[in-house]
Amino acid sequence: MFRRILVLLFLFVAHLSLFGGLYAQEPRLALPDSMMRYSVVTVEKGDTLYDIDLPQVWVSKKKYKSRQLTPAERQELWRLIRDVKRALPYAKMIAATLIETYEYMETLPDDKSRQLHLKRMEKELKGQYMPEMKKLTLRQGKLVIKLIDRQCAQSSYQLLKAFFGRWKAGWWNLFANLYGASLRTRYNPEKNAEDALTERIVLLVEEKRI
Repeated sequence: MFRRILVLLFLFVAHLSLFGGLYAQEPRLALPDSMMRYSVVTVEKGDTLYDIDLPQVWVSKKKYKSRQLTPAERQELWRLIRDVKRALPYAKMIAATLIETYEYMETLPDDKSRQLHLKRMEKELKGQYMPEMKKLTLRQGKLVIKLIDRQCAQSSYQLLKAFFGRWKAGWWNLFANLYGASLRTRYNPEKNAEDALTERIVLLVEEKRI
């Protein structure tokens, strides 16, 4: 049931652009495959200028004391890295689908054609993503919920509420609660230590450093 909620989130997020006029944050762009590349630019009188692209560096204030990780902590860190790599693409697909669908809906002539397109999209997405999402663990499913917030700047509950209304959003959240999750969960790396670590991992994954 929890995986079905995740599939539902993926499906309805595309619909929100039609009914809610919601805009997602543009997905973060990863660096080029080469962490450092340069092109040679020749200027007047034979002088040569090297134009170098340096990797992006993120600087944040440490909120913890540096120490060597215990074996259990190291194992937990690698589990989180694995889960981020698994969950992040789904969260990005949701944001990208929202943007693309909004742009396409603007080209359709009337509500009837929009509804027909949404029904076709729902059928295609179910066939394409349901088998994959069934492979997610519960832990990875919870992470998808948080990363949806990261990409869309709204909690999954807020997105459901905008489309289905308060009652159905609460109903789906109740199902998530049965599995130890909450659709109201917000992603807050500024104040939540676990989210801060997740954000650092996300940035490293996006930069292809891990």
